[in-house]
Amino acid sequence: AAALGVILVVQDTTEFSFERERPDQVGWTYKGNGNNHRQGGVRPYTACGLLMHSSLAITTDGLPLGLGAVKFWTRKTFKGTGALKRHINPTRVPIDGKESIRWLDNMRRTAELFGDPGRCVHVGDRENDIYEFFCLARDLGTHFLVRTCVDRLAGDGTTTVARLMGEVAVGGRHRIAVRGAAGRTETAEVELTYATLHVRPPIGKEKRYPALDLTILHARELEQPENRPRIDWKLATDLPVADTAAAVEKLRWYALRWRVEEFHKILKSGCKVEAARLRTAERLVKLIAVLCIVGWRVFWLRMMNRVVPDVEPGIALTGIETAVLDRVVPDTSPNPSGIRDLASYVRKIARLGGWLARAGDSPPGDQVLWRGMARLADIVLGATLALDDVGN
Repeated sequence: AAALGVILVVQDTTEFSFERERPDQVGWTYKGNGNNHRQGGVRPYTACGLLMHSSLAITTDGLPLGLGAVKFWTRKTFKGTGALKRHINPTRVPIDGKESIRWLDNMRRTAELFGDPGRCVHVGDRENDIYEFFCLARDLGTHFLVRTCVDRLAGDGTTTVARLMGEVAVGGRHRIAVRGAAGRTETAEVELTYATLHVRPPIGKEKRYPALDLTILHARELEQPENRPRIDWKLATDLPVADTAAAVEKLRWYALRWRVEEFHKILKSGCKVEAARLRTAERLVKLIAVLCIVGWRVFWLRMMNRVVPDVEPGIALTGIETAVLDRVVPDTSPNPSGIRDLASYVRKIARLGGWLARAGDSPPGDQVLWRGMARLADIVLGATLALDDVGN
């Protein structure tokens, strides 16, 4: 309810790695073979860690609104796709027995939490190309925008999506900004083709799932660039795409999927999740769940400070938080107007986290904002407990 219009729910998975003497108390993310130069061979090893699947709600302008759902697990519970393929065709395994269930669980929980699933569009990468996911979205009354990797059966079942899309005329062209291998931003031109197709469930699941009418959108770069892979996005959505403007809108929405990767980066580089010394998975999950809230606030503050730095600080901070910051971090320069904006309080939080602001410095980074938010939370909690003691 904090934003009007469409809410994008971007999903992705990340891994947290830990070094422990008793990795069995945490779990593992994968098993592999490492080089053992002293013994002249390979040595099997287990990567200790947790996996986390996040659903981050954002506006269509990319402003993070909060988390819709978070799911934790280890490979003690599920086997990875590679392990499954060695024993059985993964397409024959029910979705409840695969790690892929995380995509459906998070969508279901987000729909319950938000209470208005029709406003939400769940955005996922090629790992999210799951037919059960598409059917659940229909059942929940919500929407999806997913990059596909499977060439599914379409039409009457004698052809495929790729063949039908190969017959669709180009609907328009669009220029987008992309980052090259050297980090430089450049412009790429893509051709857009889009059509509504009758997409059929995988063979073996036809009795359990219905065929769906989906919009298929392809965006392909005209020429192969020298310094990076060619853009070739194949998207599927249950939303209509009637013209090029609507196709460009969906491309822009999908491009915002990287916001959830930014959120995961904040947890790792800003909040330093992987530096935690807790010994069991249960304790680590509780810590990470709290840090997810702090990490989102850091992300939100940074984005708000970048987009609307002169907004009133009450939009992001409580009254007691601004009062504490004014008391603990006094202004370093006179402010004759007395006007306080969000940017000034973001600088105070950064200074509380150890940021030494100097003229010409770049904006504070995630790590100092995280440290500042953690110290601010400690001070506010201490002040609140002290007031409770006085009242009692």
